[in-house]
Amino acid sequence: MADDDWQSQRARAVAHHGAELDRRRAAEAAEASGLVERFVADARAAGLPTAPLRARSYNGRSYRTPLRGWYLNSDRTIAVGDDGRYYSLLVPPSATGWLTGVTPQPQAPRLIVGEGARDGESLPLARLLQQRLEAG
Repeated sequence: MADDDWQSQRARAVAHHGAELDRRRAAEAAEASGLVERFVADARAAGLPTAPLRARSYNGRSYRTPLRGWYLNSDRTIAVGDDGRYYSLLVPPSATGWLTGVTPQPQAPRLIVGEGARDGESLPLARLLQQRLEAG
């Protein structure tokens, strides 16, 4: 009987922690989306031209996309589309993608880009967006 109580308490605790994590991620995504929307408005006001966005596979091959927007980093793997959405432009290698192009899906932006990545290169999204505006 005591094992059942412990297991049910543990299950409730896990569910509570999961719900709290989901809530924090949703709040972070909402804040980061606001930053991206403001960037798009500022970029348009400043006359920053958009460019066709290309995706890149992990092995370095480049793919056409139907997207236009602004690259945010020097290796052109993160971008904001002119549709106001945030994109990771890293895609798996694809023979059909090489022929027909790929369509990256928008992602929920994070306040810290690259957080938890192995290379240790993480930057606040606000700084990345500001650097792009300043670069013209």
